[in-house]
Amino acid sequence: MARSAAQNRDARERSQAAILEAAFSVFGEKGYHETSLAEIARRAGVAQGLVSYYFQSKEQLVGAVLDAYFAKMTAADFADASVDDRLRALIDMSLVSAERSMPQQRVTLGLSILPTTHRIYADSEQRSLDAVLAAGAMMQELFRERGAEDPALEEAMLRSVLEGVIVKRAVYGRTYPLQAARRWVHRMYGLGEPAEALPLVASDLPEIALRASDAYPDS
Repeated sequence: MARSAAQNRDARERSQAAILEAAFSVFGEKGYHETSLAEIARRAGVAQGLVSYYFQSKEQLVGAVLDAYFAKMTAADFADASVDDRLRALIDMSLVSAERSMPQQRVTLGLSILPTTHRIYADSEQRSLDAVLAAGAMMQELFRERGAEDPALEEAMLRSVLEGVIVKRAVYGRTYPLQAARRWVHRMYGLGEPAEALPLVASDLPEIALRASDAYPDS
């Protein structure tokens, strides 16, 4: 029996979702240049021709990975919480989201830094520009409410601090003291000590030796 149009649509969406999920992992593990569409197809459990059908090139596929990343990282909504609670939530959401999407973080970091792939990153950021700018405006308004003299600079510096923490976590894995770093960021903004530890999940982060890491068994 022939499948209905709705069944065909559902099958396409499932295949595309499986391919994107596999791409998140493989690009994160191997980097852009060492990843092949064949490996992504194998990980997704589909024929390589199907990957090429939906995504005509590796560049287009990694662009879709980045688009999904930007959509996720600019979707914050803090409702009517107090300004300090919103800042706490922003810090914690950024760190937890990054921890739970570390393969995408590695992809994004590599693409944004390497001269040979920076254009791919910039193109995706441009496609997501409205959401990126809206997220920035939200952060600036938060600092404006807190009485900052230069909310735009405060936004830039908070992004720098959080991105630095995320990069170190991506590089050093579970030996990087994420919980301690989070507490330091809270104190830096006068938010006090967090009431509870971050709700981290088990991940594939490697164990990499880091000086003094034994001092942070909760990280």
